[in-house]
Amino acid sequence: MGTAAELNEMILSASSVVFFGGAGVSVPSGIPDFRSSTGLYNRQFRYPAETMLSHSFFVHHTEEFYDFYRSCMLYPDARPNAAHLKLAELEKAGKLSAVVTQNIDGLHQAAGSRNVIELHGSVMRNYCTDCGKPYPLSYILETEGVPKCEDCGGVIKPDVVLYEEPLDGDTISNAIYEISHCDLLIVGGTSLSVYPAASFINYLPRSAKLAIVNLSATGADSSADLVIKQGIDSVFSEIQI
Repeated sequence: MGTAAELNEMILSASSVVFFGGAGVSVPSGIPDFRSSTGLYNRQFRYPAETMLSHSFFVHHTEEFYDFYRSCMLYPDARPNAAHLKLAELEKAGKLSAVVTQNIDGLHQAAGSRNVIELHGSVMRNYCTDCGKPYPLSYILETEGVPKCEDCGGVIKPDVVLYEEPLDGDTISNAIYEISHCDLLIVGGTSLSVYPAASFINYLPRSAKLAIVNLSATGADSSADLVIKQGIDSVFSEIQI
């Protein structure tokens, strides 16, 4: 099993690091993941969680969507953990060129990261589906039922990618560009089971290194240069630059 010290050495030797992260990055901040035994998808609801997070459910069962969304997807009191903070520090030091994340919680930005590519959007941004007026997370939290636009009365939708919706083309291009131009890709807190995002690591240059930090096995472990099966916050708390 790999160690934080080995990852530290890889980071120090690299000139351009990209971090690709998933739900496990935010678990130490108190936000549940999706696919573990205690994750959101293994809890019992009236409908499966995947169904309630779909575009068609949002359109046809909007009030039930928001009941679930407010109770299970929003964690306004969550704070960045050691992994978020260290990644921001690495970027400030000129080591990290980008964070590519599947998370929608905004914790990377809260930690100070600037170049954050959000594959699945963010709960921090919301917009009117009729006139496009933007709304902050606070507006969703302060309202009840289906939040409506103050200007036109249209339904407000979180700027997150729901099931049945495609990823944004520019966001995909930016993620692929950053991964294809780095010499070290660190994959953390993801089992690499969500596509097409998981396929982005295929754009890593052959000369680049791949390090994986995840509690469970991933489909890319066999091709990685380093695999660390520890909590991501504990690993990154040991990184020194």
